[in-house]
Amino acid sequence: MTDNTDLLPEGLEDRLPASADRITRTMRACLDVLDSHGYDRVRPPLLEFESSLNRRMQGISTRSMFRFVDPSSLRTLALRSDITPQIGRIAATSMAEAARPLRLAYCGDTAVIRASQLDPARERLQLGAELIGADTAAAAGEMVALAISALKAAGLTGISVDFTMPDLVDTLAAQDLSMQPDTVEAIRRELDTKDAGGLKAAGGEAYLPLIHATGPFADAMATLRDLDAGGALGTRLDGLEAIAAQVGDAARITLDPTERHGFEYQSWFGFTLYAANVRGAAGRGGTYRIGGSDEAATGFTLYVDALADAAPQGEAAQTVYLPTGFSASKAKRLRADGWRTVAQLSASEDPKAMGCTHILENGEPKAL
Repeated sequence: MTDNTDLLPEGLEDRLPASADRITRTMRACLDVLDSHGYDRVRPPLLEFESSLNRRMQGISTRSMFRFVDPSSLRTLALRSDITPQIGRIAATSMAEAARPLRLAYCGDTAVIRASQLDPARERLQLGAELIGADTAAAAGEMVALAISALKAAGLTGISVDFTMPDLVDTLAAQDLSMQPDTVEAIRRELDTKDAGGLKAAGGEAYLPLIHATGPFADAMATLRDLDAGGALGTRLDGLEAIAAQVGDAARITLDPTERHGFEYQSWFGFTLYAANVRGAAGRGGTYRIGGSDEAATGFTLYVDALADAAPQGEAAQTVYLPTGFSASKAKRLRADGWRTVAQLSASEDPKAMGCTHILENGEPKAL
């Protein structure tokens, strides 16, 4: 009979030393980049009142979160599934008087009740940055370039970024006062699936060219410019080109102007990051409004677990076994020089079995 008491719930897993080390290295590399660009790290709590999380970001449903009643306040608490709404709360409350633009970084665990079939993990380490109080192409460009720099610092290669325009249909539909809200929603839905026949049937024949306005950035932009005869998208298209200019040749840029999946709360600009050997997206970001305060912000999230799995494995750690009676000062100098040390506790220990690569003999590391 199998004992199931030590099994983990579906979608959760232990990260053993090698895997945990890769995650830690990836996290540190990304956070160092954010810090070097002036992003101050904050650490919001793992739990919050459900009502607070629910109001700070559109598209974030507390139904996907673990919820329970707080015995102290008798109010419903939620275990966060996304840290971004918490950063919005901090910006709107504790740091409401801080100078803008406000640059904040974060890293922490998140969990969801149900995972998707494509990504069965129910727990993720989420890392990201938010630029609050600026709604410009320059701010958006800074965030895209920063995210790319973080991926490169973690050792990722083959980086590409896909731009999108979450409010594209709304912007174009606003030019036609006769179009009904139901028709606009139907057009959005058919564009999501790239269904030309469905788009015609929904009354969106004029939007058919948008299905083909995808691909390499320069080509897709040229198509959009041709479509925008009335100039409704002029400033947005100018903004996209300014963002692309800030990215330069740091990554391959593509454009899918009607993509909405994963951009439920973004406003005029969104982007998805990809990298070699990373299954699915490496991260996402874009512009949005903070719920409650309606302050403009731009941010991105990186999926650290997936990045760590794809990042190149670092060199094996050099670990020195310290026999009984070792010199404490010598061991301290070894650690200062980058060595790991393991002190002997009993005569029966096997240094090699414990992962040691060297042993301290006559005051110097000797290979085992």
